[in-house]
Amino acid sequence: MSYTVAQLLTQDISFQPIEIKGWVRTFRANRFIALNDGSTIYNIQCVVDFENTDDSVLKRITTGAAVHIKGELVESQGKGQKVEIQVTSIDILGDSDPEDYPIQPKKHTFEFLRENAHLRTRTNTFSAVMRLRSSLSFAIHKYFNEHGFYYMHTPIITGSDAEGAGEMFRVSALDAKNPPLTDDGEVNYKEDFFGKETNLTVSGQLEAETYAMSLGKVYTFGPTFRAENSNTSRHLAEFWMIEPEVAFMDLAGNMDLAEDFMKSVLGYVLEHNREDLEFLEKRLLDEEKTKPQAERSDMSLIEKIKFVVDNNFKRVSYTEAIDILKNSKPNKKKKFNYIIEEWGADLQSEHERFLVEKHFKCPVILFDYPANIKAFYMRLNEDGKTVRAMDILFPGIGEMVGGSQREERLDVLREKMKQLDIDEEELWWYLDLRKYGTAVHSGFGLGFERLVMFATGMSNIRDVIPYPRTPQNAEF
Repeated sequence: MSYTVAQLLTQDISFQPIEIKGWVRTFRANRFIALNDGSTIYNIQCVVDFENTDDSVLKRITTGAAVHIKGELVESQGKGQKVEIQVTSIDILGDSDPEDYPIQPKKHTFEFLRENAHLRTRTNTFSAVMRLRSSLSFAIHKYFNEHGFYYMHTPIITGSDAEGAGEMFRVSALDAKNPPLTDDGEVNYKEDFFGKETNLTVSGQLEAETYAMSLGKVYTFGPTFRAENSNTSRHLAEFWMIEPEVAFMDLAGNMDLAEDFMKSVLGYVLEHNREDLEFLEKRLLDEEKTKPQAERSDMSLIEKIKFVVDNNFKRVSYTEAIDILKNSKPNKKKKFNYIIEEWGADLQSEHERFLVEKHFKCPVILFDYPANIKAFYMRLNEDGKTVRAMDILFPGIGEMVGGSQREERLDVLREKMKQLDIDEEELWWYLDLRKYGTAVHSGFGLGFERLVMFATGMSNIRDVIPYPRTPQNAEF
């Protein structure tokens, strides 16, 4: 019977004939194969009877080779594993060139592994990261399914800019060298495939709102794109977003939903991905030892995740947070890179982490932000200067979730769009929601890769997505 490595290491099937297929991690002394098939962080040792195995077969058992092994699972004679396979036959599947195989059994830099992203999941670190990514994806769908949400596939090609940032990838079928022009010499997008200028989406939120206002509770989970020429460890040109939208829910309900959601999803991986988390935690601890003492984290990876799962989130207004930050020691002693001087400042990661890690010592939800630093669709408060926005702040990473109660009043939304020079004709359908059966509604957005970074302890966003898309890089 054919098994996975995970099954062989966890089930009581000793002294039975078994079959297994996988990739050779190491082969030493012409006898011991460390085999992995991706089902677990651990390898299983396969012991070859080299005296009865053809030399031509032994020479082809190299790091990276795919093999089909038959044998018997027995108690291990060596240290470090409970069971091993006594091999009775081994077949090499396909070709293997030991000299050319890039992922040799030694330490590789993450930069090198990004250049070999098609093979990097054969390392322990990246196989663990991608199993966690898969579990987080499942946990997200599971949560929303169990809470009565409908999964909505929002458009990838769109004519609207939900965030108003303008950093979008154009989608066009026009001849790049000789496009049709208007009388004014501009590109005539009326002759393009869609009859108008279109782009890759930066968010599915606006379309999700339309469905929430008929189905009640919906969510999107799909790719989004931003043409921001940034090469930081936090930015990708292509990334995934989770965006729930709920009708008849105000900001307080939105905060309740987001807190419960985050605790549930992270609790799922604590329960189901313990071995991968423990491996990544050890990797992170080893990495922390190379940093200056001042830059080391106060919490281990699993402690950070439990910090979110086990603590109630503290809810603090932006105004109160500004007062705390203005009067804090790092601000007074000018230890912050960005000194907080007055109300209206856009908070940076260092400020968010101070609130979470030093002041409140629990996850924090900030709410009621200044209107002029938030998007047009957020509901204006009665004071006329703040909006019903909320951000959730986590240790080590700062902002994790951003959301708001949406502006449901047609006249107020029109005025805000006018102030920001947003064309009503482009969003006529969005305004229709405020004409026909308008009601309080809310939602939030969560960048999936940022969540994976938090759950894995990886410090660069390029290492938590299979094939990163960044400026000057669209390999694979």
